[in-house]
Amino acid sequence: MERAGPRLSRTLALWAALSPGLGLAQEAGPFATPLPQTLPSPSVTGPQLPAPTLEGEAPLSLTATLAGSDRPLRSGLAWRIYEDRTDAGRPAIVARSSAADPSFTLSPGSYVATVTYGFASASKRIVMAGAPVSDQVKVSAGALKLSGAIGEVRIPGAQLAFSVFVPIGTNSEGRLVRSGVKAGELVRLPEGTYHVVSTYGESNAIQRADLKVENGKVTDATLNHRAATVTLKLVAAPGAEAFAGTAFSVLTPGGDTIREAIGAFPAVTLAEGDYVLIARHDGQVFTREFKVESGLDRDIEVVARAS
Repeated sequence: MERAGPRLSRTLALWAALSPGLGLAQEAGPFATPLPQTLPSPSVTGPQLPAPTLEGEAPLSLTATLAGSDRPLRSGLAWRIYEDRTDAGRPAIVARSSAADPSFTLSPGSYVATVTYGFASASKRIVMAGAPVSDQVKVSAGALKLSGAIGEVRIPGAQLAFSVFVPIGTNSEGRLVRSGVKAGELVRLPEGTYHVVSTYGESNAIQRADLKVENGKVTDATLNHRAATVTLKLVAAPGAEAFAGTAFSVLTPGGDTIREAIGAFPAVTLAEGDYVLIARHDGQVFTREFKVESGLDRDIEVVARAS
């Protein structure tokens, strides 16, 4: 085969440079520059476009306000959007949110928007027809804020627990709404009358009250206890050191057990009244009667005398 002349070599080199991927660069002679068989795809950057919506979908924007007020609620909300079904089947949840002012993208149709605010809730029927909709849901709710005191002295919140009931008929504790409510906690409730039970300590220091909750208002109530905290001791003589590992039982004069405790000097909170204290230590039993006066915290000593 004859060697290509200078003019032919230059022609082949130019053809290879203009026609990548044809394999001619390997045969174009010493004047050709090898090119890659494939070229990288160009990189295109730009702003991210929103995901396309289905035909007819449109946004639904919602806010919640307290009944009798135009001030929107900004926290403690739970939203759910249900299908508005005409059959007897259970409606399906199509969207949910905990935002103060949520926005949902919905297809044309009928829906029920429900918002929960604490133990209060409200709902509204919404019709979507392919256009944006903004609406407002009114919630009939107020709140309870509870605390306890003995006379003018506020009881530390850690020593209190509250339970909230809805009265049913003549039963003031007909239905439990919430137990374990802490002092100072805001309990959101529908408008109405509630029965509140306040427990101070872990024994029988209990107070009750009926409280009314009004729309858009916080009912701040202090339940006044008549109780005291006593420290139980078994001693060899008045004012002497207490015996460790003593088992104590606090009884009513009728023999009902109110509280049991073990230790050298356990503290017990009791409602005011008369009690019997039984102390057991090393197989021996000692007793004494004592009285609790409201607001008077003191030591109750049982003297261990040989029988």
